[in-house]
Amino acid sequence: MTPWINFEPLYPGVIPPQPSTAEAAGLDAVANLDQRSVNVYVSGHNTITQTGPEIMLWQGWRAAIPLGFKARLPRGYEMQVRSRSGLALKKGLIVLNAPGTIDSDYPDEWMVILQNTSTDMVSVKHGERIAQLVLGTVQVLDWREGSVTKVSDRVGGFGSTGV
Repeated sequence: MTPWINFEPLYPGVIPPQPSTAEAAGLDAVANLDQRSVNVYVSGHNTITQTGPEIMLWQGWRAAIPLGFKARLPRGYEMQVRSRSGLALKKGLIVLNAPGTIDSDYPDEWMVILQNTSTDMVSVKHGERIAQLVLGTVQVLDWREGSVTKVSDRVGGFGSTGV
């Protein structure tokens, strides 16, 4: 039996993330901002509140953009949240913690953390495709204390391979 993702729209008209093409690896995540308040981080922990259907982000500003639904993934899966290449290139909007991870037991509304990396003010509009969601499998292993023996010729850490 093929597993499925349990999807619960929180607002009228919300549809689940969908691929843009038949062979797309990622599903397009759409901003759900219609008359919704969003905290925008303008510097450090300082925030302002903006109300949709459009959120404005100046250089360096970031916000958790709501998607308007909850979903539960089957055990053993995660959803990775990634930047859309066109949005990053054309507007400078990136998923700040990319790839972000949504765990299978996450219970609340799905959101995407966007940051404006451009020098211009950028808008995020209700219904705009803002990120890609890529499903992945997860295997959790136990950690056990023990000796870690050297099994390679590699020496050193950060930058030790010459990169």
